[in-house]
Amino acid sequence: MTSKLGESLLTTPDSQPSTGRARALLLADIISDTPARDTIVLDIHELSPFTDYFVITAGANERQLRAINRTIADRMAEVGVRPHRSEGAPSSGWIVLDFGDVLVHIFSEELREFYRLEDLWAEAPTLLAIQ
Repeated sequence: MTSKLGESLLTTPDSQPSTGRARALLLADIISDTPARDTIVLDIHELSPFTDYFVITAGANERQLRAINRTIADRMAEVGVRPHRSEGAPSSGWIVLDFGDVLVHIFSEELREFYRLEDLWAEAPTLLAIQ
């Protein structure tokens, strides 16, 4: 079921998020209904030639990573959106979902601290942070 925020972000007649920004915010809203921690949405469109937004989040263990990934897949499928690609697995500690204009990074807490994507993209404006 899509939340009220998710419904408000779905502005096109075919029920797909109309912009990368709307899609990134919808993904963050979906993630907020999972056991994810410290979700952040970065606007990297002026800094990156390959995508416009990063959604970065973390889970405490493999089970949580699996639940976050499954919830995203299920809820986005409800609005007719599937990732172009996905890489990684809960057991690896890092899953990347490629929605074209939005990349979702689902990390284990350890790998998130190790890779520190927020620091690498520190020049990017933060659109949303959910603790």
